[in-house]
Amino acid sequence: MHRGPMDAAERARVVAGKGIVGNANQGGKRQVTIVSNKHWGEVTAPLGDVPDPRLRRANLLVSDIDFTDARGKILKIGDVRVRIYGETRPCEQMEAAVAGLQNAMSVPWGGGAFGEVLDDGEIAVGDSVTIEPGTTNL
Repeated sequence: MHRGPMDAAERARVVAGKGIVGNANQGGKRQVTIVSNKHWGEVTAPLGDVPDPRLRRANLLVSDIDFTDARGKILKIGDVRVRIYGETRPCEQMEAAVAGLQNAMSVPWGGGAFGEVLDDGEIAVGDSVTIEPGTTNL
């Protein structure tokens, strides 16, 4: 993980079945959003000056992992596990701010997923991001 998940924080607490503590944009949902900075950079390079996605989504984690066919896999961020259950795309605010962004992220882009937090704990900048043993690598 390259940066914090909310407001450029160095650390954040997550709660199983809920998400990131203190994230007003979470709306009570249990998901956390994860975006691959490698894939983000690749698809947005032709669009010019694209804002850093972390500035627009408070619940965004960033990793180099490829999320193609990631559904059902368990991602481990530090000591916290997140079960991936779908693909994600930019929020409406970001789509409106960057012309052509949604088209650039055509399926399968492998650059973003959302998942359910399975464990209480803290995540922090610099935590390792891996696939839990026993699941297929992304």
